[in-house]
Amino acid sequence: MRQSQTETRRQNVAKRSMTKEAKQLSSLIAGLRESLDGIHKERSSTKLSGAEIGLLDERRNNLLLTIAALDDRLSAVQGLIDLGRPHIIRVH
Repeated sequence: MRQSQTETRRQNVAKRSMTKEAKQLSSLIAGLRESLDGIHKERSSTKLSGAEIGLLDERRNNLLLTIAALDDRLSAVQGLIDLGRPHIIRVH
């Protein structure tokens, strides 16, 4: 019985941790999407040189890659929570 309680406690801690991570990822992704919108507006609203357009395009591409990676991570975290198999992810 003791081992079962310990395991339940671990799973509850892991679920809270992963839920917190999911919320943080969601807000980070939302902020990055706002930055993406800002880049789009800046690119379309002002007269820019070719070099400036290139820099904005590079920033946009980097943001898109970052958002895609964070979306993948968020999907994985939510999937583990939905499956009822949360675990604390250790980053080395």
